[in-house]
Amino acid sequence: MRAPIGSFENACPAVDRLDLLTEPVAAAVSEGWSGVPAAQIIHVDTDPAIADTAVFVEHHGAELLDRSANCVVVAGKRGGEVTLAACLVLSHSRVDVNGAVRKHLGARKASFAPMDTAVGETGMEYGGITPIGLPAAWPLLIDPAVVDEEWVLIGSGSRRGKLIVPGKALAALPGAVVVEGLGVRV
Repeated sequence: MRAPIGSFENACPAVDRLDLLTEPVAAAVSEGWSGVPAAQIIHVDTDPAIADTAVFVEHHGAELLDRSANCVVVAGKRGGEVTLAACLVLSHSRVDVNGAVRKHLGARKASFAPMDTAVGETGMEYGGITPIGLPAAWPLLIDPAVVDEEWVLIGSGSRRGKLIVPGKALAALPGAVVVEGLGVRV
């Protein structure tokens, strides 16, 4: 993986930084998934004040925008049933909640999950939610553009830090489904 880890201070394999990860993320990194070597998951220790993607990119360079991805939690509703799912799109895109997400979940209505639900159900910090370590029963919808990237910069489960992961490895996460049209470039 040729991720630009040299351009980040304090970058090293995430397995060496389990103490900086939230419990579900640390467990997922420790266990690995679908043959992804733990050494390919890189942790970048960062200031929580620059955790938001726009601020992080401004601080570290605009070229990271095309290689950064955001993970958001959505709630699909049909009748009295609520299905929680996570969506992963490149940072220059927005999630097509009312189109691709609603259709994929078979929901009558879909929306972003409330912050307390997203944080409570994932065990992660708001602003740091990542696809790694999500609840096993959740669908993880991924835009194909994320998978096509050689490496992607994503949250680490907390606002202190980012993870660098091969794009194709994200498609191998539990519950992952690549969904055409999930991300709409803005």
